[in-house]
Amino acid sequence: MSGGRLCEGRVVIVTGAGRGLGRAHALAYAAEGARVVVNDLGVGLDGTPDPDSPAARVVDEIRAAGGEATAHGGDVATTDGAASLVRTALDTYGRLDTLVNNAGFLRDRMLVNLDEDDWDAVLRVHLKGHFLPLKHAALHWRAEAKQGRRPEARVINTSSGAGLLGSVGQGNYSAAKAGVIGLTLVAAAELGRYGVLVNAIAPAARTRMTERVFAETMAAPGTGFDAMAPENVSPLVVWLGSTAAGVTGRVFETEGGRLTVMEGWHPGPTATRPSRWTPREAGETTLKLLSESRTPGRTYGT
Repeated sequence: MSGGRLCEGRVVIVTGAGRGLGRAHALAYAAEGARVVVNDLGVGLDGTPDPDSPAARVVDEIRAAGGEATAHGGDVATTDGAASLVRTALDTYGRLDTLVNNAGFLRDRMLVNLDEDDWDAVLRVHLKGHFLPLKHAALHWRAEAKQGRRPEARVINTSSGAGLLGSVGQGNYSAAKAGVIGLTLVAAAELGRYGVLVNAIAPAARTRMTERVFAETMAAPGTGFDAMAPENVSPLVVWLGSTAAGVTGRVFETEGGRLTVMEGWHPGPTATRPSRWTPREAGETTLKLLSESRTPGRTYGT
């Protein structure tokens, strides 16, 4: 394997890497010289057990191309699973440099039809499944920094346009992905002192979770470029996971050939007074401020 690649020698964990975006990320990291821990629980779209073992297949792909990879089949939304994931990287390769939190599934329902179990399951996998691997990786990196071995560590979390704008029929998923952004901002603020940079992406691509949405969005005639291929998202993820990236606490939308820096919540039109508003005054003033404010993006599905 020749030198000069972006992630040469780095050890990278990718969760949910058996298919779709995670698989594309794992292959892209390996192509740039990283040693990859491929995590996948091997479940169906709704999180139920699947007899298939996609993580092992991705490891075989990486090795066949001359790279290094190992599989991990644990549940990253449990303390034991997340701890063993980090331990697998350390025991196998002796270090950990980058964590890509990607694992997730869907249980879509309109709010009035959304069961508590479906709410809990989606928040567990998407949000708890980000928190626990991040916590255990951060514990390792903090210990390294305290021993005078300050890492150049990177974390890439996976949010969604649903987490930025909301998505009809996906109240659980939208809430979880919005939570991922909040977690990213806190982690970036807390972990920078230990040499850890934390960012999030909001990708759009054709995967098992979105294949019906993007089923007819294929390569543009004459170009050979499939804008919804998951491989289009991976270049940004690889860069964010490398030492070339010095950014932290940011969110990026990415799909096809488009990259966007998301600017998040900023104060808009404001009114102040040295005394308490009456309800009528507060309402009249708020309507005036709204007339001066930027129109928010539309919720997906409206």
